[in-house]
Amino acid sequence: MSLLLAPMEGLLDFVLRDILTRVGGVDRCVSEFIRVTDTLLPERVFLRFVPELMHAGKTAAGIAVRPQLLGSDPVCLAENAASLASLGPDGIDLNFGCPSPVVNRHRGGSALLDEPELLYRIVLAVRRAVPTHLPVSAKMRLGLHDDTRAEACALAIEAAGASELVVHARTKSDGYRPPAYWERIADICQVVRLPLVANGEIWTVADALRCRQLSGCQSLMLGRGMVANPALARAIRGVGTLHPEPLTLPWPELFCLIDQFWCLVLQHLDRDQQTGRLKQWLNLLRRVYPQAQAAFMAVRQYHDPRDAEHWFELQRQQLNSVSY
Repeated sequence: MSLLLAPMEGLLDFVLRDILTRVGGVDRCVSEFIRVTDTLLPERVFLRFVPELMHAGKTAAGIAVRPQLLGSDPVCLAENAASLASLGPDGIDLNFGCPSPVVNRHRGGSALLDEPELLYRIVLAVRRAVPTHLPVSAKMRLGLHDDTRAEACALAIEAAGASELVVHARTKSDGYRPPAYWERIADICQVVRLPLVANGEIWTVADALRCRQLSGCQSLMLGRGMVANPALARAIRGVGTLHPEPLTLPWPELFCLIDQFWCLVLQHLDRDQQTGRLKQWLNLLRRVYPQAQAAFMAVRQYHDPRDAEHWFELQRQQLNSVSY
């Protein structure tokens, strides 16, 4: 069993990866996609998306981060993958699942799922371009407008030499609307031999167990569910053990993580992004934590990071007084 942390553009970047992997339960992360067009990207671009490459490719908690490339030109992707491989990543991941209309208009992400032969050429080119010891994995959706080519896409990715395939159990047209069609991953399992990882709509431990049952996959990739409940991976891993993990973190412990997240945001992100990133995470956390609802309502009006910092200082004082 492996539990992977999903790539989510504009949300699950290196800052939030750092925080979530501190909680435990995650085996590996995949970075936000690095878009490849018609140029060889400079090293600084790879490091901007995956600064963990400067630390043996791992988060502060020691969890490996696999950079993800997105594009449609096999030659250019292979050249960039070879360059990226020289930085010592855990592996190279390829994005065939992004549903963004902007990305799809430029023939990237899930737009390629109508062309299994192109998926084959991309994976093959990247596989040949990087050292043999380095895994090449991929992530796909079930299809573009329908799932009729899901098996063909998976077979093409396998035939080209991929070592692992994550399947988000929805089409591009489905977006992020529930449900996720986990049973279709089971169909794919019947025709390919490479390891499959199930992804999509896993918000709770119960969802994880049902996904495993319907998809036939033991390994899962967690996205928004892990952002909304940072203890999710740890709780899933604890199922059936002698010492099951709590389903959620106590609020004081979670607040400490939010506080650490805020410190990293102030350190690494531009000023005009800072309060927005805080609100973004609190917005998802309030699905699980009533305290996050109150926090979100308090900070939603803030645009100046100094106002948010003042709010944090008040919260720290209150928690310290309770602890005392």
